[in-house]
Amino acid sequence: MLFTKTSYIGVDLTGRKAFTYAALDADLGLLALIAGEMEDVLAFIGGQASAFVAINAPAKPNQGRVRALLEAESLTSGRSALRGVDMRLAEHELRLRGIKVAATASRPELCPSWMRSGFALYEKLIGLGFVSYPNEGASHQVLETHPQAAFIAITDGNLLSASTLEGRLQRQTILFDMGLQIRDPMEFFEEITRHRLQQGILPLEQVYASSQLNAFLAAYTAWLAATKPTSTIALGDGDEGKVYLPVSEMKAKY
Repeated sequence: MLFTKTSYIGVDLTGRKAFTYAALDADLGLLALIAGEMEDVLAFIGGQASAFVAINAPAKPNQGRVRALLEAESLTSGRSALRGVDMRLAEHELRLRGIKVAATASRPELCPSWMRSGFALYEKLIGLGFVSYPNEGASHQVLETHPQAAFIAITDGNLLSASTLEGRLQRQTILFDMGLQIRDPMEFFEEITRHRLQQGILPLEQVYASSQLNAFLAAYTAWLAATKPTSTIALGDGDEGKVYLPVSEMKAKY
């Protein structure tokens, strides 16, 4: 489906389907919310006249920045600090803040399959003419984000588990209050009656899956990076791939 104006697209690789993607317009209206394979994602993204794409996956293996940093620290301190160094600098910075994230190994074969799918997606997008964000004037840009870390930062660390109903409702409320034109999470409660609750009949169709919520926040991050870049923060090293989050600042510890 072709949209003549700029589309802001978020891609999540952590759900049951290989790829879940959401697309927003300039007013944060929902253009698409689809789960499918890489070919589906590429067909949709490739048809956009202009697009900013945020992906919940690293673009490449780590380049040894953390190892070099910790080796230098161990030389000056006289203490070995080299455990768990096989990760990117962005991941190291998030972990220092108390945010648990997966580590990207230095070799693709040591990375989980979803990361390798992410590497392939970035390569395909570059082949379609996308350039790494930020690139002033470019109509097709791609960046990395991390919705879980973003939700933690937005909630000041008071984030409920995405595996629970309340955790998904919390995320959906955050997104709705940000202005995304998605289902109002309060409608879930409006449809609950005493009888339906006794019968175990809940309006679960009103609540998005965690992968969809991740895709929404990734799409919002793409929109924010394109329209209000000072409202985002970047972590990590450019050569390894920076991670962009939809907050202007972060706490030292969560």
